[in-house]
Amino acid sequence: MQRTLILLKPDAVQKKICGKVITRFEDAGFLIRGCKMIHLDPDILHEHYAHIADKPFYPEVEEFMSSTPVIALVLEGDGIVEKMRDMLGVTDSTKAAPGTIRAELGVDVMFNVAHASDSLETAEKEVKRFFQDDELFQYDVKSVEELKSTR
Repeated sequence: MQRTLILLKPDAVQKKICGKVITRFEDAGFLIRGCKMIHLDPDILHEHYAHIADKPFYPEVEEFMSSTPVIALVLEGDGIVEKMRDMLGVTDSTKAAPGTIRAELGVDVMFNVAHASDSLETAEKEVKRFFQDDELFQYDVKSVEELKSTR
């Protein structure tokens, strides 16, 4: 099983679509191993976006990503990094394939609902950046019928 980091961005929080997005992740069979709402400060944003921190548009990214809290998720599943990126669609929502989360719920390259790790190596670093070990959980998945039978 592989893990990836997802950040539901300020536009998802502001439009009240986080539940809808999370439902799509769960319906695809992915498990939530960590979830929290956090406010991203300049230090963590600079670290997270180090690959673009020297670009002229970075201040706009930082302003947007710190404008509201975000929801950070650690999801787990087979081939999750690639499958998650397929589910989300390309970064620019206007170019995302029909049926993808970004095509349906995003607006453009910045207001695109979610950040997702782009590789297993990046996912490992990003999960450690946003989550402590004691914030990640292992549990058995049970159906409603299985839960009822334990009563």
